[in-house]
Amino acid sequence: MIALYLLLLAEPSHADDRDKLLGTWKLLSAVHEDVATKERKEVYGEHPNGYIVFTPEGRAFVILTADGRKVPQTEQERAAALISMSAYTGKYRLEGDKFITKVDVASNEAWRGTDQARFYRIDGDKLYIETAPFSAPTFGGSMVRGILVWERTN
Repeated sequence: MIALYLLLLAEPSHADDRDKLLGTWKLLSAVHEDVATKERKEVYGEHPNGYIVFTPEGRAFVILTADGRKVPQTEQERAAALISMSAYTGKYRLEGDKFITKVDVASNEAWRGTDQARFYRIDGDKLYIETAPFSAPTFGGSMVRGILVWERTN
């Protein structure tokens, strides 16, 4: 009985985790890391822009844009602007060290209706988010993980 009580004290509840996630977080860095070589590339430049918001109602809003974007003047520049950003929103749920967003609106239409799972860890005012490995054109199709660091703004 004592061991069970100590285990319950040592493991934070999902409600505690949810409360810690709530609010607005500003993007500090975003990299893709090659799973095999550990080589890293900044996905959105040295000073990326972005926010992630977790609401008490269980909705997440995410927007990321590259450093140094310019106002597009041509169709080619508009296409470049689109691929230099990512945005999505949906209801999220927590499962252990993951939050999973059921996407209902996204800049990448292929994400709509999918579950986007992200591993997370909170350390003080920093939120660390990692994706599961995926094939990335930024590494010639090699398997990479997305690693993002955020800072609480409120």
